[in-house]
Amino acid sequence: MTGDLLIRSVRPWPNSLDVPAVDVLCTDGLVASIGADVDAPPGVPVVDGAGGVLLPSFADVHAHLDSTRLGLPFRPHSAGAGLGELIDNDRRNWRSAERGVAERATHTLGLTIAAGATIVRSHAQVDVDSGLDKLEGVLAAREAHAGRATVQVVAFPQCGILREKGTADLLEAALRAGADLVGGLDPAGYDRDPVRHLDVVFGLAEKHQRGVDVHLHDAGSLGAFQVELICERVAALDMRGKVTISHAFALSSVDAERQRELVDLLAEHDVAVTTVAPGVREPLPLRQLRWAGVRLGLGQDGMRDYWSPYGNGDMLDRAWQLAYRNGFRQDALVEMCVDIATRGGAAVVGRPHGLTEGSPADLVVVPGDTVTAAVMDRAPRTLVVHGGRVVAAGGELV
Repeated sequence: MTGDLLIRSVRPWPNSLDVPAVDVLCTDGLVASIGADVDAPPGVPVVDGAGGVLLPSFADVHAHLDSTRLGLPFRPHSAGAGLGELIDNDRRNWRSAERGVAERATHTLGLTIAAGATIVRSHAQVDVDSGLDKLEGVLAAREAHAGRATVQVVAFPQCGILREKGTADLLEAALRAGADLVGGLDPAGYDRDPVRHLDVVFGLAEKHQRGVDVHLHDAGSLGAFQVELICERVAALDMRGKVTISHAFALSSVDAERQRELVDLLAEHDVAVTTVAPGVREPLPLRQLRWAGVRLGLGQDGMRDYWSPYGNGDMLDRAWQLAYRNGFRQDALVEMCVDIATRGGAAVVGRPHGLTEGSPADLVVVPGDTVTAAVMDRAPRTLVVHGGRVVAAGGELV
């Protein structure tokens, strides 16, 4: 029966060594009951969780599936310094990949699902060089894994909107072709005109009734100014809950008082934030954002692409990176990073998620004595469940 499943012997988070394993019954794609010795209804498949830790599935809410080279021969990093050079390097090289965008994106999305993520938001570059080719490749990957994960696609103007005539029209074409959100990139620092840039982004969002996800690398006072501009647009268009700021480096590069003001502003306007636990920037104020009620999610960014050689498709590994970059050692703080990588990301995309009765049966079973142990060991996932169906086991798609 579709969406019906009984998982034997798991320890739902929160858990400890002295808590006995229980069973989880999924019915019609939802968690129906959690308890000891649950009887399997006739015809319902039964799988063994082997006493592992049960988590809500991971949510990768900032990926770039269109640029991935996972599974292909390694290429040395060839970009020069700065954002513009990274963008240009991708443009110089993407057509020479050994496989097309759709095949590469499908492969990496499969790895991501096998590692426990059943919610993914991927940006897909739209520009006058690639047209809609990259978007179409990511949409093809979404279709290939339609039964295994919920995937949102952002039409992403990685080369800016105002720098090249025709980009705004391509963004609109991308929305008509199936993109779920419209993106933006450093309206001030890269496109040099934040008002006109945001006019395009929010104008398209309002016209097509779509969400917004803006890359904001600009730091310090320049980035803070753009956070304010975005929140002004959210208020004017009544788009609370529909806008995300990715990276948001301004939050970790202003003084404490200014940081509090920005965090409160994001909370007031229900603007979500995503981070990728970057290695060269100060970490975001995770606890402050969560205390304020800001929806906060985690993503993998590009994975072994023309921007960076890092990334492997594993969100548990990225949760480890988030904890490591923040210097967290206490179990509660490590588990906070897992929460950001699971329930936090689901909140960013507006999807209910959890381990309570009635929650979507999107689950992952990870070997480990505790959640922190699972993060440190990062063993292959025992089971990955989407909508009450096993979609991966032992680290492999089924």
